[in-house]
Amino acid sequence: MPGPLPEGDAAPHDGALPAGAAAGLAGRPFGVYVHVPFCASRCGYCDFNTYTATELGGGASQSAYAQTVLGEIALARRVLGGATPPVSTVFFGGGTPTLLPAADLARILDGVSEAFGLAPDAEVTTEANPESVTPAYLRELRRGGFTRISLGMQSARRHVLAVLDRRHTPGRPEAAAAEAREAGFEHVNLDLIYGAPGETADDWQASLDAVTAAGVDHVSAYSLIVEDGTRLGRQVARGELPMPDDDMLADRYLQAERTLTGAGLGWYEVSNWAAGEQARCRHNELYWRSGNWWGFGPGAHSHAGGVRWWNVRHPTAYADRLSAGESPAQARESLTAGDRHTEDVMLRLRLREGLPLADLGETGLAGAKRATADGLLDPGQHAAGRAVLTLRGRLLADAVVRELLT
Repeated sequence: MPGPLPEGDAAPHDGALPAGAAAGLAGRPFGVYVHVPFCASRCGYCDFNTYTATELGGGASQSAYAQTVLGEIALARRVLGGATPPVSTVFFGGGTPTLLPAADLARILDGVSEAFGLAPDAEVTTEANPESVTPAYLRELRRGGFTRISLGMQSARRHVLAVLDRRHTPGRPEAAAAEAREAGFEHVNLDLIYGAPGETADDWQASLDAVTAAGVDHVSAYSLIVEDGTRLGRQVARGELPMPDDDMLADRYLQAERTLTGAGLGWYEVSNWAAGEQARCRHNELYWRSGNWWGFGPGAHSHAGGVRWWNVRHPTAYADRLSAGESPAQARESLTAGDRHTEDVMLRLRLREGLPLADLGETGLAGAKRATADGLLDPGQHAAGRAVLTLRGRLLADAVVRELLT
């Protein structure tokens, strides 16, 4: 199971924000995240806040979940009191949001629209497992206002999927992507994971070739992280499976960059490639640019005006709080100027545009100069006053962040 949430400060029962937190929200984009914590089965590498039916037991009904989330939306409307602009991005994540009926997802989206308004060009994304959607389901989602779908493919090889405990068969993600386009989705993403035990360079190339052949306009590729407490973590700890090797992971990333760039997909964040500006995931960009958002659902995190809070984890506890007329927030923290600067550097450096050198202090400027000399930051961009990662820098992004912050 996932580790504990941060302790933070006590959150008030009515969900009220500290004085001044809502000031200035109207001048920045505002997003919504909806966490759907249900999964048909647990993937061996996953440490997200998700639950199967057997893990939940009584008291946390999928059939009642949409109505429960609408209760938190009503609370958010009271707390924010019209301080935000219309919602520019909505993202349903999980878990597997598409285990809920499409009508339930559309009902939640309607609740967001009624509470805050949706921008005319709002991006509305849902994650989905390839086996959890049908052409009819996708058409209903599209009619309900969804514009983008992100399908969890992970690999094109059966034996790699087996190591990851994925249930779909090879070929199904590409078929689901085609069905989504036929249903009218403007943007389709396929998610990949590289570095699984037993995956060869040829296996990874097969996965990359499959996503480029699928004709999607966005690909996310993440290295496998072995998390403590997961089934995969226990297998690695017992020596049954090897820990992914850093050099191998770097080779896999370079392989992805070559293939995806060659197919017309350009990187815009270290782990994400898109077929142009319009194909970028604007919701994730809101996170990377330290925007404001409200996260609905158990364990969801929110941020508004320099205040971050997080909900209780368990769906039953979440529902109980709301049915009692209370906020589901477990705790919160007010970010200091130093906290916000650190997060800003960590997140914006991962973007293709990088960040202005003027945003760095004296120590950060010295670090940027060293990183540029080491080939980790682009010298032409440095001369133009920006810190932008080179390809080698993307492989060592965490080290570059440390250079800019210490």
